[in-house]
Amino acid sequence: MRSGIIQFIFFANYFVGLLAVALSVETVFQLGLPLASPVYYILLFSATVMYYTYAYSGAAASAISSNPRTEWYRQHHTFVRQSQKFFAVICLMAAVILFYQYQEAILKLPLYYWLLLVSIPVAGLLYYGLLPSSFNLRNTGWFKAFVIGFVWAGCVNFLPVTMAKIEYGIHVSEPGFMLWLFLKNWMFCTVNAIMFDIKDYDDDANRQLKTFVVRFGLQKTIFFVLIPLLIIGIVSLLIFTHYKNFSALVIGVNLLPFLSLLYVAYSLQRPKKILYYLIVIDGLLLVKALCGISGIVLLRAFP
Repeated sequence: MRSGIIQFIFFANYFVGLLAVALSVETVFQLGLPLASPVYYILLFSATVMYYTYAYSGAAASAISSNPRTEWYRQHHTFVRQSQKFFAVICLMAAVILFYQYQEAILKLPLYYWLLLVSIPVAGLLYYGLLPSSFNLRNTGWFKAFVIGFVWAGCVNFLPVTMAKIEYGIHVSEPGFMLWLFLKNWMFCTVNAIMFDIKDYDDDANRQLKTFVVRFGLQKTIFFVLIPLLIIGIVSLLIFTHYKNFSALVIGVNLLPFLSLLYVAYSLQRPKKILYYLIVIDGLLLVKALCGISGIVLLRAFP
């Protein structure tokens, strides 16, 4: 029973939807913005679940698979199909409600907002090859992880800022800080995506998809790609927090996700089950969000 519930939450991508909301709330706290309306978070959750479920939409027609996730989708294909329809209706309703409430503010958004907003879904659609060009970023090898990281960072950084502009007319007072948060999230989510490529090593190698782990091998990917990227992230965090004169407690809380990711990256030298990736590695994004929110709360309580 417990195993079935865990698979339902993680295989059906509901946990991923929760991560999108949590990381967006983290951005709001860190930039000192008001929370968006509940309708926006419902839209974000539903769209994220739909987007990640799309990759397994063809599992119903496939043969029995040794991949537990693919097999789960094959066995629950009717539920998944109905679920996608349900979330599509929710997304449409939420989008209509938001546009009806804030249409004047949406239409008056400055051009640079629109450029940023358009780049995120375009990258997401190209990742699945859904645009007429049929250019599939999912098949571009090592570039794939950076595309995933960009889409995630854009959704959880730029979208909350845009909603603050639309709903409250608020401009970010420190655009440099916003850019730094975007780059930090991009790096963190990219590292997370590279870790997932380790799980898909056999399939990617058979398809001659030159991801980092296929190109360099497991050990070199861990020690020459993942760990250096995380060390750069840690150093940049320390420099920034020193510049901002954050207390040791606040710095420690914000370092925790990076140190945890560093430990998990090192542990991937041994094979892991798919649920390890979905619970532990994706779970580090939730840890990051909670630590980011906690860091701001502590900063306000102990300036």
